[in-house]
Amino acid sequence: MISVENLTKRYGGLVAVDDITFQARPGSVTGFLGPNGAGKSTAMRMMTGLTPPTSGRATVLGRAYKELPTPGRHVGVMLDASAQHPGRTGREVLRLAAMHLGLGNDEVRQSLGRVGLTEKESARRVRNYSLGMRQRLGLAAALLGRPQVLILDEPANGLDPQGIHWMRGLLRDFADAGGTVLLSSHLLSEVQVIADEIVMIGHGRIVTRGRTSELLDARGTRVRSLDDARLATALEVAGHTVTTDRSGLVVPAPPEDVGRVALEAGVVLLELRAGGAGGLEEMFLEITAADAREGVAA
Repeated sequence: MISVENLTKRYGGLVAVDDITFQARPGSVTGFLGPNGAGKSTAMRMMTGLTPPTSGRATVLGRAYKELPTPGRHVGVMLDASAQHPGRTGREVLRLAAMHLGLGNDEVRQSLGRVGLTEKESARRVRNYSLGMRQRLGLAAALLGRPQVLILDEPANGLDPQGIHWMRGLLRDFADAGGTVLLSSHLLSEVQVIADEIVMIGHGRIVTRGRTSELLDARGTRVRSLDDARLATALEVAGHTVTTDRSGLVVPAPPEDVGRVALEAGVVLLELRAGGAGGLEEMFLEITAADAREGVAA
């Protein structure tokens, strides 16, 4: 588990992280979201002992990161996949990390295989790696010690669609086996698919948090049909409030209730989706835009 309690970081008059509190639990993937400059990376650096907090605390598995014996055996961290020596091969990068953790060549080989880097690719110099390959190498280093917790900053950056699908499965399997995953990402559609919990941050403060399904369900259901006027009437008769925009109807009710009304009314549906038209992306843009306006007003 990762526990963040009243965590704050100030640089002179600048408040980079402002009194944030949340938990990332075992068996779950937590998406840590926010626009550039919101304080995500600073918060992650404090969680992993790289930046001292001004106040508050962050613990991993019940202890401060720096107090963990051989932290890499317990917590896999990837904050910057480009922070690898360009003149070393991928295998050398992992071998050095393994030596630091007291591990051998077998663990290096297994970790490379786990992220899909071949013998030939691991023999290449890191300077010749694509961004996606560096991401895989960074994930291999994070997974090397078989940790219980993963803290990953933009792990899908540079991955192609196949690589993103692979990473989603890897992290889902890790969490399903009882691990804790905290990840930041700009690929909100992917976060929506994989994340069990969402923590959204803006101007250093948490602006919303909760289970992904509950946050999206609270935004109602988006529905389009072959006869929106007829469907809207049926929904209103059933006691639902209906609003209309250029892309269809929005109903503050679960998708199954909307679908049942459409079935009874004999209306053919073209789209039925929880969380509004854009799901997590739409929610993210609306909340962070509102937070930006408040920041300017302040």
